[in-house]
Amino acid sequence: MKITRKQGLVGLLVGASGLSVLVLPPQAAQAHGGMTYPATRTYACYKDGLAGGTGDVNPTNPACAEAVRISGKTPLWNWFGNLISNAGGRHQEIIPDGNLCGPQETFAGFRQGRTDWPTTELTAGADITFRYNAWAPHPGTWYQYVTKDGWNPNEPLGWDDLEPVPFDQVTNPPINGSGPDGAEYTWNATLPEGKSGYHVIYSIWQRSDSPEAFYNCSDVVFTGEDGGGEGPDTQAPTAPGTPTASAVTSSTATLSWPAARDNVAVTRYDLYREAGQTDELVATTSGTTANLTGLAAETPYTYYVVARDAAGNVSSASSPVTFTTAAEGGGEQPAGDCQVTWAVANAWEGGFTANVTLKNTGTTPINGWKLEWVFSGGQRVSQAWSATAEQHDHHVTVTNASWNGTVAPGASVTFGLNGTQAAGDRQPDLFTVNGSTCTTA
Repeated sequence: MKITRKQGLVGLLVGASGLSVLVLPPQAAQAHGGMTYPATRTYACYKDGLAGGTGDVNPTNPACAEAVRISGKTPLWNWFGNLISNAGGRHQEIIPDGNLCGPQETFAGFRQGRTDWPTTELTAGADITFRYNAWAPHPGTWYQYVTKDGWNPNEPLGWDDLEPVPFDQVTNPPINGSGPDGAEYTWNATLPEGKSGYHVIYSIWQRSDSPEAFYNCSDVVFTGEDGGGEGPDTQAPTAPGTPTASAVTSSTATLSWPAARDNVAVTRYDLYREAGQTDELVATTSGTTANLTGLAAETPYTYYVVARDAAGNVSSASSPVTFTTAAEGGGEQPAGDCQVTWAVANAWEGGFTANVTLKNTGTTPINGWKLEWVFSGGQRVSQAWSATAEQHDHHVTVTNASWNGTVAPGASVTFGLNGTQAAGDRQPDLFTVNGSTCTTA
């Protein structure tokens, strides 16, 4: 029986339209990760700020907006960089009461004691899968504390507000998750029993290969004991976003899709091919990318994806993607009437600025363009101008701004990108525009 499709969530926009340029803050080169579930304050405010769809971060949540007024937007763009470089396990010694949620002055706005921060709803005593963005992987130990009963949330968090011992501790968890902002450490734990109402889960990640440590305040609301009136997890994940196809040849293709979200955690994705009355399960993965092989040449294919959680709940299906493979022996789809030039304008340790030029080499105008490529390394696009950029895992999609969507024959359009990269990452060398492969200059 065919799974009913439902419109997927709109993917996270990580770019910006218009002509404004964001220069990444210096500490971005040091940034290494942050809690995404339950979301740390900086990540929750970052996501709230992106919700407007402009590509800039303009949070509407009152606490997040006040944090921006105090500290500006740098802590949002650098939500994964709430750290002390020389901590060496001396957390209580070097972080004064009131500064736990923002040890650096850069993050001072996130120290505020108030109850209107974005929150994650949890069940006391329940099992949980913690998710922690692995922007730059390092070995180490994570410690999770929770606030005491009767603590005062209207005052900045102090050490005496926390239970004296962590309710969870893990060393070197695996990087086996894939979230909307990249690879993630994931590990299973059990939440503390007897908690109710508003609390803070305070996480410390102390690296073992460096004295550097990271600090996360996740605002949560405990709704009741696991096994009580609420019963087991029955909430299905949201539908994944619509897949996109790239690197299509006569027999292979790569599909990528925006991640689904769940009240606990998404554990896997099932990829289906439409095949009449009974659709075919072709791949199962914990990430948001699948490589297809053994396809027939010059054949249309349609795929969709569903998400599952640990309790076995299944999401609605994503919207489908349809593509046609190339001719036999033709390798990747033959080049279309387009040429792409990738020029690195500036590069530094951990980051880059690139100018990308799309030229119409055909004889008819391009009316509205969507440029796609797949990074071979760990690069992440953090901001774009004169276009809108969206990235899921390694797959990047850039669409025109409102004023540069038409490219006349022989004409060109240029947009810019800021991003992060690691040593050895190569620039992309295969681009498609509206599904057609372009030559490169």
